[in-house]
Amino acid sequence: MNIAIYPGSFDPVHNGHLDVIERASKICDKVIVAVAVNRSKSGLFTMEERVDLIEKATEGISGIEVKSFEGLLVNFFQKENADAVIRGIRAVSDFEYEFQMALMNRSLDEELETIFMMPSQENIYLSSRIVKEVAHLNGNIDNFVPPVVKAALQEKIG
Repeated sequence: MNIAIYPGSFDPVHNGHLDVIERASKICDKVIVAVAVNRSKSGLFTMEERVDLIEKATEGISGIEVKSFEGLLVNFFQKENADAVIRGIRAVSDFEYEFQMALMNRSLDEELETIFMMPSQENIYLSSRIVKEVAHLNGNIDNFVPPVVKAALQEKIG
């Protein structure tokens, strides 16, 4: 079985994430969407809420499992007996950071392979930060997130 891990904070999950998840599910038998604790970010949604939103948003995609983790990605990778890590990149600045992370992860475990995937062109500009900002300013986020996430954002933001 071919297992990939797609890690991120997913606060909240948006259509760019879902695009990468769906495309990764076509090349991997199983994709574990790994919701990471990021101590440098204060999240809008709790870990449990983020896991729940991703589970609901990915219901129609086969081979998806959603888990949370804390600590080094390489340790989670080993625990899950994964074959690769999927990372979404939108721009050159993303690539520079992700490239450094991929090299660090490989130095910690030479078996850890990183696959870089770009979201579709219509989602390439999306980030959770931008989605939250638009939602806070009462902008229309219908094209950015699935309905379940839109409802959760409206409830959270008010």
